[in-house]
Amino acid sequence: MNKNAIIYWFSGTGNTEKVVKEYKKNFEENKIETLLYKITDNFEDMPNPENFDYVGIAYPIHGFNAPYPVFNLIKLFPKTKNKKIFIIKTSGEPLTINNISSEPLMARLKPKGYILVNEYHYIMPYNMIFRHTDETAAKMWKTAKSLCSIEAKEVLEGRKHLLKKFPFGRLIAFLFRIEHPAMKINGKLFKVKNICIHCNLCVKKCPVNNIYNDENNNIRFKDKCVMCSSCAFRCPVNAINIGILTGWKVNGPYNFENPQIGIKSKHENYCKKAYERYFERANSKINEISN
Repeated sequence: MNKNAIIYWFSGTGNTEKVVKEYKKNFEENKIETLLYKITDNFEDMPNPENFDYVGIAYPIHGFNAPYPVFNLIKLFPKTKNKKIFIIKTSGEPLTINNISSEPLMARLKPKGYILVNEYHYIMPYNMIFRHTDETAAKMWKTAKSLCSIEAKEVLEGRKHLLKKFPFGRLIAFLFRIEHPAMKINGKLFKVKNICIHCNLCVKKCPVNNIYNDENNNIRFKDKCVMCSSCAFRCPVNAINIGILTGWKVNGPYNFENPQIGIKSKHENYCKKAYERYFERANSKINEISN
C-alpha cells in the first residue's frame, strides 16, 4: 500500500510556499502521495493528521515564532500517540536563535502525542527590513532547492534531524510572541496611497483574508494582520504603507532565475559570518551527497 504525506503550510510572500512545493515534488518522485494544506483564517476543511504517514508543518519565522495562524491550526490537531512530525521553516537570516521558533509549537503538540523527528531551516530573501540583491536571492533559492531534495529523503527514510538548541529558547519565544497582537494593531495603521490601481492583488493574496474593498471600492484592512507584508511586497505600484514598519518595507518580487550579477548591496556586511557559515554547511551537505 502506498504511503501518503501532508504538509500544513503558511506563506506570505511565497518563500515558504516555494520550499513546500519542492518537498511535494521530491516526495512524489519517491511515490509518496502528498497533500499541501494551505493555512488561512479558516480551518473547516482541515485534514486529520492521523490519516497520513508523514505529517509536516511549514511556516516563515516571525519574531522567533511561527505566525499566529499556525498556532490556531495546531489547536485543532487531535490527540494521538507517538505521531512523528517534521517542521520546515524559512527566514531571511541564518541565526541560531531562529531555531527556537519550533519550541512553543512542540510545547503544545507534545502533550497531544506528537514527536518532532525532523526540523529544517531554509534561508530565503527578506520581504521586510531590507532588500537582498537578486543575485543573493537566487543563491538562497538554489541552495534551498538542493537541500530540499536531500532533506525530503531524510524525512522519508526516518533519519532524525533536529536543529541546535538555543539557551532559554522557550522564554525568548514567549516574550517575542507579543508580535502576534502587536501586528494586528499595526495592521489597522496600514494606508493605501492614491496611486493604487485597484488591481486587488493585495486582497487576493492576503493569507488571512484581512483586506477587502469597501462600498466605495477603497482598500480596507481588518484586525487580523499577521504582518507577512504580502500586500506591500506584491503591490505593482508600491501603494501600501505598512504602519510603523513602513521604513522596513520591501516591494517587488525577486528574480530567482535570471538575476543581475555584480550589484552591490549596502547591507552586504549584515550577518555576513552567519550567511557564510550557512552556505558553507549547506554546500558541504550537498557535495557530500553528490559525491
